[in-house]
Amino acid sequence: MKVALFITCLTDSYYPRVGEAVVRVLRHFGCEVEFPPEQTCCGQPAFNSGFHDQAAAVARRMLRIFEPYETVVTPSASCAAMVKHHFAELLGDDARERAAAEQLAARTHEFAVFLTKELGIDIGRHLKFAEPITFHYPCHARGIYSLAELHGWLTAAEAVDLRTPKHADLCCGFGGVFAVEYPEISGAMLDDKLEELAATGAKLVVCNEGGCALNMTGGAHRRGLALRFKHLAECLAESLGLMEPEA
Repeated sequence: MKVALFITCLTDSYYPRVGEAVVRVLRHFGCEVEFPPEQTCCGQPAFNSGFHDQAAAVARRMLRIFEPYETVVTPSASCAAMVKHHFAELLGDDARERAAAEQLAARTHEFAVFLTKELGIDIGRHLKFAEPITFHYPCHARGIYSLAELHGWLTAAEAVDLRTPKHADLCCGFGGVFAVEYPEISGAMLDDKLEELAATGAKLVVCNEGGCALNMTGGAHRRGLALRFKHLAECLAESLGLMEPEA
C-alpha cells in the first residue's frame, strides 16, 4: 500500500525521530511511504484563533498537495482531527472544495488507528517495554481514538507494567493557543497532570501528541521530574528492532 506521510509542524520541527519511526514502522508492515515536500501546516492554529479565512487558505493548499495520494498517515491525532472534522466546514461554501475536503478526510488516518484498523496490526503484540510505563491521552484524540483503545494497545504488550494515572483523560493544559491566552490556568492544569503522572512511579510516558509532549517535557524539566515522553511510533520502532532505543 502506498501512503503519504503528513508529518505536521511540531513533529517536523521538534520530534523528527517520531517521523523517522513512523516511516520505518510503516515500511516494516509493507507500506510504500512517500513524503510530499511542499507540505506545511494544517491550519489549526489559525482556525483555533478565529482566523478562519486564513485557515481555509492553508486547507486549500493542503488539499492540493495531498490530492494525488490515496492514503495519508500522520502521527498527530490533533492534526488528523483538523483535517477530518474541520476542513469541510471551512470550505463548505464551495461544493467542489467541500467534496475534496470530505474525500481527504476519509483518506487521512492517525498512525496507530491506521495500523490497527486499516492494516489489521495488533500493536500490543509487537510492543516491548523494559521498564514501567504510564501514558497521556491527548484531548484532540477524542474524535480519533478512545482512551479505551489506547489503554488496550498498551496493556496487550508482552509483560508490560502499565501504571494508569488516577485521571487518565486529564488534560495537560496545552491546547495550542489556550496555553498562550490563559497561561495561569494552563500552568495549573499542567501541575495537576504532571503530579498524576509522577505519582504512578513510571518514568516513561507514552505520549502520541507533539504539543502535549512539548508542554509536559518543559514542565517536568522545570519541576525536576524524571519523566520521559515517547511517541507510540518510537516505542514500536524500538520494539521491532528498527531503531536503537533512546533513553
